[in-house]
Amino acid sequence: MALTKKLGAEFLGTFWLVLGGCGSAVLAAGFPDLGIGFIGVAFAFGLTVLTMAFAIGHISGCHLNPAVSFGLWSGGRLPTKELAPYIAAQVIGGITGAAVLYIIASGQAGFDVSAGFASNGYAEHSPGGYSLTAALTTEIVMTFMFLMIILGATDKRAPQGFAPIAIGLGLTLIHLISIPVTNTSVNPARSTAVAIFQGDWALSQLWLFWLAPIIGAVLAGLAYKWFEQEES
Repeated sequence: MALTKKLGAEFLGTFWLVLGGCGSAVLAAGFPDLGIGFIGVAFAFGLTVLTMAFAIGHISGCHLNPAVSFGLWSGGRLPTKELAPYIAAQVIGGITGAAVLYIIASGQAGFDVSAGFASNGYAEHSPGGYSLTAALTTEIVMTFMFLMIILGATDKRAPQGFAPIAIGLGLTLIHLISIPVTNTSVNPARSTAVAIFQGDWALSQLWLFWLAPIIGAVLAGLAYKWFEQEES
């Protein structure tokens, strides 16, 4: 598959992840009486990945996330020459998704992007008031587990055809655990996309939502290599 087609698929998939996942949080989570809440947002993020994994997994691998690309790279499944282009396509796709969401959300009277716009944060900007240490730990561990799910479900030894379901439900579970802590990132592109529009504290705290997911993902890639080693 040509790299340009892979990058186009990554752009489209990350666009959908941000629009669908963050859109559910911004537009539907707090809607009076009928709001979907944390559970709905968790499933929305999981469904974006599940649907795109079936739609574009055969084209680009459906990373939709710089941390996933780093994890697959460290696990030996992504060539070094494709790492930076994948990340660029994901970030641009995410920002485009956030731009469409901003246009939609700003059509409601009283909309205030500075209120958060589904941004990730810690300390006073954590939904539950969790500390920097708690946020850092959460993002590293959750991303580590997400990559272990991805690497395991896509292993040639795993049951074939079920990987998108495992990965989508895995991301749902991660959100159910960690929305109260950081609003759940595990994805630097998703965090960057909305932070640009929030423009204040979200940008100043964005470093954590690049550093922690990449650490967790790289560690998972290295760890999974151990499971792939043949016994002597």
